[in-house]
Amino acid sequence: MANSTLTKQRSTAYRSTVALKAAMAVTGAILVLFLIAHMYGNLMIFGGPQTFDTYSAHLRELGEPMLPYEGFLWIMRVVLLASVLVHAYAAVTLWMRARRARPAGQRYHTKKSVQRSYASYTMRWGGVVVVLFVIYHILHLTTNDIAPGGASASPYERVVNGFQIWWVVLSYVIALAAVGFHLRHGIWSAVATLGGNRAGRQRSLNIIATGLSLVVTIGFLIPPFAVLLGLVK
Repeated sequence: MANSTLTKQRSTAYRSTVALKAAMAVTGAILVLFLIAHMYGNLMIFGGPQTFDTYSAHLRELGEPMLPYEGFLWIMRVVLLASVLVHAYAAVTLWMRARRARPAGQRYHTKKSVQRSYASYTMRWGGVVVVLFVIYHILHLTTNDIAPGGASASPYERVVNGFQIWWVVLSYVIALAAVGFHLRHGIWSAVATLGGNRAGRQRSLNIIATGLSLVVTIGFLIPPFAVLLGLVK
């Protein structure tokens, strides 16, 4: 009877862990798709003030008249917030379980354990940096509450005013470096969780994870440096 109970507990814990990893993979995919779309929108700054401001205005009008003004944006915000909360909850829960399963006295510093510790450190603290950056980013370019370089009703002018300042660009570089590392390991883990990490596919998986994280990171960094270097005025 005791063995049967223990087996059931392990089975339940395993299913719960699998469910949490799947939740992280799915919510991570939602967030990555949003990042790609957001990166594409940011690159419209090269079209000039009218193009960028028109793009920003259209985001608020998407779905009209089926949806109210800014209805699509609010649906997207709710989905993103829910994804972030589920993602963070799953990450913290899995981290705590892994920590309890490996007492300090039983840890060995092998090459694999060092790599795992590095990835865990990157994901955990990188995630904190990303969350703080998102809050700052919203206050800066969405709500206009933080306005380095001067506040403006024009989204284009808010971007240009802010990124003309070197320390604003530096803060974005640091935050996006954290985003890149987080994406690199997150994409790899998500694909592996969904069954993509099979024999003979590890190299391809590494290339995909690294390539996509570089595309997103560099894509987000292009507008700030273009403004700082005077290519966008």
